[in-house]
Amino acid sequence: MAYAEKVYKVKNGKPTKSYTWKSKFLLPDGVNYGSKSGFPTEKTAKDYGLDQEADIRAGRWIDPKLSSKHFGIWVKEFMAARPKRGQTVDTRWKHLQGHIFPRWQHTPLRDITWFAVDAWQLNDLRVDDVTKGHVVSLMSTILTAAVDARHLLANPLVGRRRTKPVMVLGVAPKRTDESKWYPPASVILTAERLGFEDGFQLLSAAFSGVNWGEGQGLEREHLLTREQLDIDGTNWSCPVLRLVQEVAEYEKRGPAGEKLGTKLGLEPLKNEWRIRDVDLPPFLAELWRHRGEVWPHRFLLSTESGTWWRRGNWGKTLRPAADGRPARDRRRGVAARDAWEPLAPGLTMRDARHTHDTLQEQIAVTASLAYEQAGHKPSGIKGVYQHPTVAMRQHRLDGLQDVFVRAMLGLGKTTLWGRPVNLESPQK
Repeated sequence: MAYAEKVYKVKNGKPTKSYTWKSKFLLPDGVNYGSKSGFPTEKTAKDYGLDQEADIRAGRWIDPKLSSKHFGIWVKEFMAARPKRGQTVDTRWKHLQGHIFPRWQHTPLRDITWFAVDAWQLNDLRVDDVTKGHVVSLMSTILTAAVDARHLLANPLVGRRRTKPVMVLGVAPKRTDESKWYPPASVILTAERLGFEDGFQLLSAAFSGVNWGEGQGLEREHLLTREQLDIDGTNWSCPVLRLVQEVAEYEKRGPAGEKLGTKLGLEPLKNEWRIRDVDLPPFLAELWRHRGEVWPHRFLLSTESGTWWRRGNWGKTLRPAADGRPARDRRRGVAARDAWEPLAPGLTMRDARHTHDTLQEQIAVTASLAYEQAGHKPSGIKGVYQHPTVAMRQHRLDGLQDVFVRAMLGLGKTTLWGRPVNLESPQK
């Protein structure tokens, strides 16, 4: 049971007649005692101890030694206890070391408040708003783990909405959502300029939604056929890409977040929703079949030498094809080249995926099928009870085929990379 004891003050190495009171209370193990000093009276010291024992019996007591642990120390324990994919670990350490630690590394867990975090992300965190959301979300995840480990009674960040900055007159707007997708004709021209070896993956991303890492991990065995019963009992089929793995490029990290060198290799997909079969419209199915027949390497979207693309090298390849380039005269050791006009300025592989999902909305793909094909978790109760039917799938394929045919005819083209493509319109 809790009690109080005197603690005499010391002056010049000798005890004086002045004293304060120390609270002593039984810890959860039922054997050892915790303590806290500095109380002015015996009653306040004992009352404090009784309160601690009441909290212990109720299961809400938090050890002050744990709640005073610095955030940076707890992060190392958290990262060691919660292993993730290599790319996820690298991303977390980048956020921690680049943004969070400069402000919060040496802050005791119990001193972190929502007011302080919200003010910091609003006024001091110099990153885009999406990154701010990821950073604050990571902090919240780590503090929730601190609650689970009995370091904190509650997570001060959970369920809170970040304050957004006030709009300022005369400031140019940032890139809008409308500029994150591109007209199919621009994508087609850029893909053709890149050539069949490199442009094929850009075209595939825009008309199938396969992202960069997923595409890099595709092998011949992933070119399959979906078979599904229609409502009349007949069997319907279509070519698909089976996505079960991805190629990730990230910095390997040690226990304290130290860099151990760059890794480029296969990893499992992010979650169960990413594992999926993507239905291919007729023109793209024929191009994938041809790719599987002629590509000499194991991974079908690799470089011409058979290695995986590094993002930096791909960017050097894509940028001039999309953004254009000036002409260059021939000189010693350097070949001449023609000027390229811009076709799709700023286009990235993520934008190609935005383009695909935007096209799905344009052609009125049902939500259940759009979520499935994009590899997203369905939202709400409807995501549990609604499933794609054959008619839904055929409608999507017809819509994507029609978009491609109209773009090609608008460009006056009947071939890609010197090869005829399927321009049969579903409207016929």
